[in-house]
Amino acid sequence: MGRFAAIDATDPPPAHPIVFTGSSSIRMWSSLRADFPGKPLLNRGFGGSQIRDVVWYADNVAIRYRPRQIVVYCGDNDIDARRSPQQVVSDFHAFVARIRRDLPEVPIAWISIKPSVARATQLGAQREANALVKAAAAGMRDVEYIDVFTPMLDASGQPRPELFVDDGLHMNRTGYALWRNIIGPYLEEELELIT
Repeated sequence: MGRFAAIDATDPPPAHPIVFTGSSSIRMWSSLRADFPGKPLLNRGFGGSQIRDVVWYADNVAIRYRPRQIVVYCGDNDIDARRSPQQVVSDFHAFVARIRRDLPEVPIAWISIKPSVARATQLGAQREANALVKAAAAGMRDVEYIDVFTPMLDASGQPRPELFVDDGLHMNRTGYALWRNIIGPYLEEELELIT
């Protein structure tokens, strides 16, 4: 959080940005701004984070920027830390409630848990958590669920190795290009006045 404050002091963020936050899959998206030219993007991902961490740090990573939209990737580390799919969806509800407390009109786009080579044994729990979050989001106003899980699987239902760096967990340029194409249509086009 200190690093974000230091960056803000030397490189002020855009007004009413589209904030991307969540775990290392967001933090390591170094081409984020280039991938969505012309959009006021702000990357506030922090490695190792779980949904509970994003709830705890919501002021620092999202709310303080008065964003026009919040795009979140979390849940991957939660499942790896043995949190159940039911706990993941409960934490998802807590995240939305936290954002709605201060920013009731700001749209939220939730990126599904991605499959990965390194965590292939967790595919069942990831799939269940994603289904629960998708169902919950469907009943919420201005909350979109973005499925990156399905396109990252091969014909046999396994994670596509060509999308990952050597650790089998984090994505390479090909993986981020896939995400860019999937996520792009969900990004807000117009800025509404935020008070």
